[in-house]
Amino acid sequence: MLRDRAANAGLAVVAVITVVCALAPLLAPHDPDAVDAAIRLAPVGTPAHILGTDDLGRDILSRLLWGGRISLVVGLLPVALAVIVGVALGAIAGYRRGVVDGLIMRCLDVLLAFPAYLLAIAIVSALGAGLSNAILAIAVVSSASFARLVRGSVLSLREREFVYAARLAGARGSWIVWRHVLPNVLSPVIVFATLEAGRTIIFAAGLSFLGLGAQPPTAEWGAMRAQGRGVLNIAPHVASLPGVAILLVSLGLNLFGDGLRDALDPRSTQGL
Repeated sequence: MLRDRAANAGLAVVAVITVVCALAPLLAPHDPDAVDAAIRLAPVGTPAHILGTDDLGRDILSRLLWGGRISLVVGLLPVALAVIVGVALGAIAGYRRGVVDGLIMRCLDVLLAFPAYLLAIAIVSALGAGLSNAILAIAVVSSASFARLVRGSVLSLREREFVYAARLAGARGSWIVWRHVLPNVLSPVIVFATLEAGRTIIFAAGLSFLGLGAQPPTAEWGAMRAQGRGVLNIAPHVASLPGVAILLVSLGLNLFGDGLRDALDPRSTQGL
């Protein structure tokens, strides 16, 4: 992993952005919601507003820093929730099999039958626009993929000798799954979660762009892009700078995920 320059660069980019956004109360030069009509649409490089201002005169750098705190949480928290739910459902379905497996997988097939964005939009529309509902919608959509991944791994592992030995020793099914099966499926789950996090960042920003996530005047990268589309011709930096932030985080997570996959499964780089 240490020899993979792309993965380390991706991790460094994500780490720097995360730390900078976490320190927004200390680093932000202005109040992210402070409006000043006298400096509307100030260009990049303006004194005291190094990244310019938006159509309401709000400092873009401050809004990027504060908005990153929300964007990262909205993008990464659903992955954590999806891992918990997906791993639990996949482990139960793969180990129990039979009716339980069929019931769980048919429900997940229904989720996977719909395009992810349309399903998330439908869920948020039914529950109401807002950050919490956006997080829930993305978690529901993503959990099905994790469940199928874990189920496939568990189906293979349940036939291994160490699982048979645990059964012969009198261990309960729940103990076997927790102690012997799940530790062996963590590697693919971690890799997939890292790659999924990059997609989820864009996913969450897209919901906010459509007005289903963060609501004005909350600073959030997707919402900032939506607010900047009306002045794209005269002040492209208002929408493009949040887009660059989304791109960097997503790219960094994908580079790190690729390197992590190669490190945990060296055969994948050898064509085996």
